[in-house]
Amino acid sequence: MANNGNTTTKTRTNETSTKTFMDLDSLYNPYPVRRMSSFSKKGMVATSQPLAAQAGLEILKKGGNAVDAAIATAACLTVVEPTSNGIGGDAFAIVWMKDKMYGLNGSGPAPKSISIDAVKERGHDEIPTYGFTPVTVPGVPATWAALSKRFGDLSLREALQPAIDYAREGYALTPILGKHWKAAYRKFKEKLTDEEFTHWFETFAPNGEPEIGDVWKSEGHARTLEAIADTNAESFYRGELAQKIDQFSRTYDGFLRAEDLADFDVEWVDPVSVNYRGYDVWEIPPNGQGLAALMALNIVKGFDFNEKDSVDTFHKQMESMKLAFADGQKHITEEKRMQFSTADLLDDAYTASRRALIGEEAVQPEAGEPPRGGTVYLATADGDGNMVSFIQSNYMGFGSGLVVPGTGIALQNRGHNFSMDPNHVNALKGGKRTYHTIIPGFLTKDNQAVGPFGVMGGFMQPQGHMQVIMNTIDFHLNPQAALDAPRWQWMKDKHILVEPEFPLHIAQGLKRKGHEIEYALDHSPFGRGQIIWRNQETGVLMGGTETRTDGSIAVW
Repeated sequence: MANNGNTTTKTRTNETSTKTFMDLDSLYNPYPVRRMSSFSKKGMVATSQPLAAQAGLEILKKGGNAVDAAIATAACLTVVEPTSNGIGGDAFAIVWMKDKMYGLNGSGPAPKSISIDAVKERGHDEIPTYGFTPVTVPGVPATWAALSKRFGDLSLREALQPAIDYAREGYALTPILGKHWKAAYRKFKEKLTDEEFTHWFETFAPNGEPEIGDVWKSEGHARTLEAIADTNAESFYRGELAQKIDQFSRTYDGFLRAEDLADFDVEWVDPVSVNYRGYDVWEIPPNGQGLAALMALNIVKGFDFNEKDSVDTFHKQMESMKLAFADGQKHITEEKRMQFSTADLLDDAYTASRRALIGEEAVQPEAGEPPRGGTVYLATADGDGNMVSFIQSNYMGFGSGLVVPGTGIALQNRGHNFSMDPNHVNALKGGKRTYHTIIPGFLTKDNQAVGPFGVMGGFMQPQGHMQVIMNTIDFHLNPQAALDAPRWQWMKDKHILVEPEFPLHIAQGLKRKGHEIEYALDHSPFGRGQIIWRNQETGVLMGGTETRTDGSIAVW
């Protein structure tokens, strides 16, 4: 069915199940771009880079489970998509293993020696985007090691071997990857002129400006992955790699020290959820912003929707998301430091009071007071019903612009998210984890796994989560169609950015309701997502991946 911007997708009145996701409606694709949903029986890996997806599939075929495949895919992504993540970033995971759910928070804290006063003493009223000031403890290597130790059927070395091989032997830059790499090179060439940034250029642009089709490799990256694999990440936190990171930071007056690395460990957590029309939607609890997605779904589920592509549907989605974000940006930080709990923010009475603010016109979003009480995403599934929702990031593209010499470790700039207001709940403090953007999602029904889903892209992520879940449950779209549907993104105030294919007549109707609508010229701001759903009766897997990037699904 062709879509000329006027397609109406009606909500289904029958009770939706994972079985009906896979009936003839799986052929229904009102947003055809380049593919239909993929199906498989033994295993599936969906992510933003074909080589990484194939690496995960290779691990499944070697006898690894969904967790082994997720680690392999994630490690490969640090090599084959370094524009969005790296060894020096953070990670989160939701794991469904043997019919039980687990959550893992692999985000690192700010260095113990940093403070608002210390940053101001260096002449900054705001936390810089680049350099050592925004660098926080990387959590990615510890996350891989923890997942492998608890759930892996293969060794960490076996899971990381495909990434090691790609780093050592090289690969060709794909179109979307090459576009973002080139953009980063040009921006860094203009802005990052101090000595500490030379190692980024030595690592990621050894021959000057990169081009699509160029072959890139990094022996330093390969050796670092080998050290992580052979020591279960001990080298990174308490060994040779930790000393190299410490020395690099000391050389350029950074705050990060070996003791910050040595004291870090990942945190196993219980995912949190809301029930949305008979399904449970799961997120990692704060410090991540998954709570914003749950708050938005909690608000919007109080409305009935007759059509997907209607002014009323989009208006209520946008208003719900704005209110959830306003609360999230005011109240979310490291959970133990929050003034209001997750339960407070998801309280039914409080949610109803927020929903009541939504009328016929767009409003200026403001946070309420509850009653007291760049990124890469991947999804994997194996033939035994185990599934993983995994996300990792350096925050803004390549992160801080700093690469530890000779290692391929690009350090994240996650600390840029802290507030310099000492009275803000997310105020910068040494040893504290900041309000975090990256969030993996998971869907269950009747205590059985439906599957992992996610949409990466900074503050687009909870907005993408809400949109793909509503596309799936309210409007009965298959995974690929749910991802292909034109997206919108709330930016600030009443300003909404929409994709180039967003229906013009809908945009005009939203403008009449007071929304300030802006069309984007490309798809980059709207995230990149993946979905894998599992039929509970047959075990058949159905997946979708992002048409906004080089992504693919590897199936078995």
